[in-house]
Amino acid sequence: MNEAVRAPAAAARRRGADTRVDLQPAFVLHTYPWRETSLIVEALTRDHGRVALVARGAKRGTSQLRGLLTPFSALAIGWSGRGEVKTLIRAEWTGGLVPLRGDALLAGFYVNELIVRLLARADAHPALFVSYARTLRLLAGDEASLEFALRRFEFDLLREIGYLPALDVCADGRAVAAQARYRVDPQRGLVLAAGRDSESVSVSGTTALAMAAGDFAPAAVASEARSMLRLIIRYHLDGRPLNTRRILRDLKEL
Repeated sequence: MNEAVRAPAAAARRRGADTRVDLQPAFVLHTYPWRETSLIVEALTRDHGRVALVARGAKRGTSQLRGLLTPFSALAIGWSGRGEVKTLIRAEWTGGLVPLRGDALLAGFYVNELIVRLLARADAHPALFVSYARTLRLLAGDEASLEFALRRFEFDLLREIGYLPALDVCADGRAVAAQARYRVDPQRGLVLAAGRDSESVSVSGTTALAMAAGDFAPAAVASEARSMLRLIIRYHLDGRPLNTRRILRDLKEL
C-alpha cells in the first residue's frame, strides 16, 4: 500500500477511536492541578467506571466549573477525546447529598482512595456506583452507621473487582461450617484452621456465612470482617499504605 492510501486510512482509524459521552452520572473522587489553570479529575461514573478527565481552565475565577469539581460531588458530566485521559466538556450538579463532616469526611476520603488505588480505569461496575452512592448517604447519617458503611463498601468493592474469595465454600471446595474456624488466605480463600495462629487473620464460619449473606450488624461479625477485608486490601495494594489510613492513625495518636 502506498503512502497516499495509508495516510487517510490511519486518519480514519484515529477519528474512529475518538469518544464522546454526554450526561453520564458521576461522582468526583479526586482532583489535582494540571498546568497553570486546569485540573485533572478522577471520577467514578455509572457506565464507564473510573475515568480521568482534563478540566481545562477550571482554576480560573470565571470558570463555570469552579465549585463543582470537589470530592463527593454528584454530577452529570460529558467528555470527549481519545487516550486514557479525556477532556471534560460539561458538568452539571445533580445534588441530593448531605455534606460529609468530621470522621465521616475522613471515611469518605478513605473510600475514594480505595477506588482510585484498586479500581482500574474504564472498568465499568454499575453495582459499585450504586454502592458508592449508598455509602455516602450512610456516612452522612448517624455515627453508628460509619463502621457498617465502610465494611459494606470494602466488601462490595472487593467483590466487584474479583478480589473477594468465596465465603460459603473453602479453598478446597468444601462448604463452610458455622462452627469451624478458617484462616484467610488472600490468594486461595478460606482455609480450615488447624489451631489458633496469632500470626494469621482468621474468621469463624459464622462470620463468613453472615458476610456472604450481607449481614455485618453483629459486633463479632463486624470485628472479624474488618480484619479480613483489610488483610485482602493490603495484599492487593502490595503492602503500600493508604494515605487516609495513615492520617486517621496519626490523629488518634495526638
